[in-house]
Amino acid sequence: MNRKKINIVTLGCSKNVVDSEKLLRQIEKGGFTIMHDSDDYSAGTVIINTCGFINDAKEESIGTILRFVRAKKAGRIDNLYVMGCLSERYMDELKKEIPEVNRYFGVHDMSGILAEIGLKYRNDLSVERSLTTPGHYAWLKVSEGCDRSCSFCAIPAIRGKCISRPVDEVVEEAKLLAGAGVRELILIAQDLSYYGLDLYKKQMLPGLIRELLKIESFEWIRLHYLYPANFPAEIIPLIRDNPRICRYIDIPIQHITNRMLDLMKRSHNRKETETILKRLKDEIPGSVIRTTLIVGHPGETQKDFLELKRFISEFRFGRLGVFAYSHEEGTYSYNNYVDKIPDSIKQSRISEIMALQQDISSEMNEKLVGQIMKVLIDRREDKFFVGRTEYDSPEVDQEFLIPVEYKLKPGNFYRVMITHSSDFDLFGKPV
Repeated sequence: MNRKKINIVTLGCSKNVVDSEKLLRQIEKGGFTIMHDSDDYSAGTVIINTCGFINDAKEESIGTILRFVRAKKAGRIDNLYVMGCLSERYMDELKKEIPEVNRYFGVHDMSGILAEIGLKYRNDLSVERSLTTPGHYAWLKVSEGCDRSCSFCAIPAIRGKCISRPVDEVVEEAKLLAGAGVRELILIAQDLSYYGLDLYKKQMLPGLIRELLKIESFEWIRLHYLYPANFPAEIIPLIRDNPRICRYIDIPIQHITNRMLDLMKRSHNRKETETILKRLKDEIPGSVIRTTLIVGHPGETQKDFLELKRFISEFRFGRLGVFAYSHEEGTYSYNNYVDKIPDSIKQSRISEIMALQQDISSEMNEKLVGQIMKVLIDRREDKFFVGRTEYDSPEVDQEFLIPVEYKLKPGNFYRVMITHSSDFDLFGKPV
């Protein structure tokens, strides 16, 4: 094994990916050879960046830790470190249950991790990253933490209150990404709507977007996780009037009945939710709205669920994801509600909603056949080049498949005619 080689394994969301990329850059500049998400056990040290958001993510994180513990016991690696949300949340329990890990670190302790491997945190690298995405797209985290108090969510307890990054710092990092060849910039935060309120006492997302539009090499700027309450309405004309901002609005509503929104401690009601969704649909023609839902939250009745289904059927979201409620320690729901809806009912409700969404997506895709769309190619996979339109974010949305006979190049944009469609994918040929 190579003791000057370090492998960072990243689990969880895109925000974790950004954290790993910044750590990778510091380590790389410290003279180490770096690997990412590799099953190659040639590295002397492995750092696992964990997710601890919901039960499935926790199980994946623990399974990954145990896999590398076995490798350490077998002498295949020297050192194993664990960082991120899981260790922030369960530090004491992990130390007791899995003592084979050399050290555990929380979510805000990059300096500690670097010191453990003999390096000092370099402030001059604070906006630099070693990208682990394909290179033509990158996530840009504009804030950390969250000030919302949703009953089901453990993020504020794990990541803390919202801390917005200064606009000039975000823009500086964006310019470096542009210089590295990034053509699609994806803005992420736990709550983009809130960006700037803590730092500037006003919503600064519109101003930040205007600054980022000055970086001409970004062909697409995509926005993720816009909270429905206090939606920054100023971005609506920005999206409508700037073709480089993807007409893709990711706005997680979680539920629709007033009763459930109240139990979930969301700071918006049904009428406010419907008002902003209708405004987005009316004022940004041709836009795709993506949402996320939770079913099986304590107190959700069959009547609530049927009302949610009816709303989905009537509104017809372009993209939709749904999760089963997870009873998470430290949340308001955990402390105040009983999680008594059986998993079988939760899974049945997920299946019903996804079957409904499958029909909606199939109908929407079928209507696109014959149209020409701009497509960014992400990779080649077997007999197809796999790409996306502006209406699809990497890893979570549908894909555009083009036969390899057309000899396209990943990272490039093409005009593609849609020849046929399936429930969640489009097929076509370049024109």
